[in-house]
Amino acid sequence: MTIQRFNVLGVGVSAMNLRIATDAVLAALRERRKGYVCVTGVHGITEAQGDAEFRRILNGAFLNTTDGMPLVWLGKRAVGSFVDRVYGPDLMLEIFAATQATPFRHFFYGGAPGVAEELQARLEARFPGVTICGTYCPPFRPLTAEEETALTALVREKNPDIIWVGLSTPKQERFMAAYLARLNTTLMFGVGAAFDFHAGRVRQAPRWIQRSGFEWFYRMCCEPRRLARRYLVNNPLFVWRIAGQLLGLRKYPLEVPSTPENVSAL
Repeated sequence: MTIQRFNVLGVGVSAMNLRIATDAVLAALRERRKGYVCVTGVHGITEAQGDAEFRRILNGAFLNTTDGMPLVWLGKRAVGSFVDRVYGPDLMLEIFAATQATPFRHFFYGGAPGVAEELQARLEARFPGVTICGTYCPPFRPLTAEEETALTALVREKNPDIIWVGLSTPKQERFMAAYLARLNTTLMFGVGAAFDFHAGRVRQAPRWIQRSGFEWFYRMCCEPRRLARRYLVNNPLFVWRIAGQLLGLRKYPLEVPSTPENVSAL
């Protein structure tokens, strides 16, 4: 299935909602079509402005989900009212529910020591019958050649259909782009903080805050040392740049193979 994209500062964001995203994922799994899914918000798109390689990685994704409310609002304007938020933690739960009575297998890569195991226990309890076939906690640095070999062998042995990557942006996107072809799997999802949320390590914002567009403020208050600079610098930059795009003051070419009918201007 082809999913329309809309151009946000040169990044092609998939025009979708949770149902469309889930249907696309299940179709790819059934057809064994390899790809990676980027859960894209303001932070990722802002990171891509000064990094052409990272922008290329985002545009090479099987899906770039509408993770933040600003992208939802832009998608509704560009494509239609059906566009809604496809939030990483929600998408993860939806895919687990959809694969509960299927042979599809899941694998967790990332998180602090112990997080992936806690996540596995919680999701197995929540979705009885789902298959989580393995976990891997990587070091906080690039993998050595020996570690790469060990990871490749482990994934070959476990034979997962989906690898969930719980690192951070842009680290998780770079990892997926670099390792998708090397690992014996069909899809990889970069879901960031979803590992900590669903393992019970970090509290999620209430749903009304998520829908308001102010989840960034809630998360910054919870983790000011780690997130203050990201939000206080990136968010104003994003608003400034998107205003320029909407007003036609600056063009942001979309460097992704596409046809005119499946990419919409804002």
